[in-house]
Amino acid sequence: MKLEEQLNQKLRARHEQNSLRSLVTSDQLIDFSSNDYLGLAQSEELYKLIKNKSDIIKKNGATGSRLLAGNYDYIEYVESRLSEIFQSEKSLIFNSGYNANLAVLSSIPQKGDTILYDEMSHACIKDGARLSLANRYSFKHNDLDDLRKKITKASGQIFIVVESIYSMDGDQCPLPELIEVAREYQAEIILDEAHSTGVMGPLGSGLSGSLQAQGNIFARIYTFGKGMGIHGAAVAGSATLIKYLINFARPFIYTTAPAPHQVASIAGAFEFLSNNIHLQTTLTANVQYFKKCIAQLNGKFSLTPSNHAVQGIIIPGNDTARQAAISLQNEGLDVRAILAPTVKKGTERLRVCLHSFNTHDEIYHLIDSLAAL
Repeated sequence: MKLEEQLNQKLRARHEQNSLRSLVTSDQLIDFSSNDYLGLAQSEELYKLIKNKSDIIKKNGATGSRLLAGNYDYIEYVESRLSEIFQSEKSLIFNSGYNANLAVLSSIPQKGDTILYDEMSHACIKDGARLSLANRYSFKHNDLDDLRKKITKASGQIFIVVESIYSMDGDQCPLPELIEVAREYQAEIILDEAHSTGVMGPLGSGLSGSLQAQGNIFARIYTFGKGMGIHGAAVAGSATLIKYLINFARPFIYTTAPAPHQVASIAGAFEFLSNNIHLQTTLTANVQYFKKCIAQLNGKFSLTPSNHAVQGIIIPGNDTARQAAISLQNEGLDVRAILAPTVKKGTERLRVCLHSFNTHDEIYHLIDSLAAL
């Protein structure tokens, strides 16, 4: 069988399972889909701030990897500023959160060590664990008892890998309790702050910042393409951790450094947030309003246990969930269906993302449209 036919066969199978993905645009719809939780991606004020910063640098590209020609004073300055925000000894900027997770998990756990990751962890965590030579096991979502059972199978250095806020259910990891488990078993925590960066904690320092738990976590991965409205990521931790990544993390060593404009965007986004930290409160209020309104539907829908911007409305079946999303889109609402195999079969859903810029009228229109499904 020729390669093209093999590929088409797999695509046909996805189509028959009602799980074929495609790219769409939705500029004219009310945004209940994007990860732009604080509206920074569309802020004209932030756009101008970033432009002013990048105009000063007057350079288009980094020209190489950080270890060759791609290092420059400005990126080191922004990393030092991030360390202040994240309350860490050092920070290291990456092109994306995906690359940052690959870097940490593929280089630090060694053969004979053990990675224990939450079963609902993002694909980049699972991919990073696969690239490692360490043993790896998943544990049931937010289940500390199951985590303890899996620790009994562990050898070598133990790494517990979790997310602050999970991208599909929108729920929060039990970080204080995880810290106690890690202390008991001399394990190290790797915390992905992707969906909490910006929206939680002083100056947007995430869940660990809000709990003042930074000193209890080995490595924190902050992603800037969600709440911060831009692109890129950083790993925050000890000076030893960052020095190790510079020397051993292949996704850092063998890739072109972030362009100065991207680094200026990071600096600008955190500066903007520091002057508009009220956006966190506005987002929280909108989440509470949504939950209050949907409760008035008297249990028509099963919801994921979230108190954060991501709200999952369970509608089992790929076709049923997709049709529900289409109905809402026809009402002018950008709501997307999340289908199997992205989520487990039977937990297909509408993934509603709330934002600081959504009005109460828009949220009520969403609830009214859901009621009509």
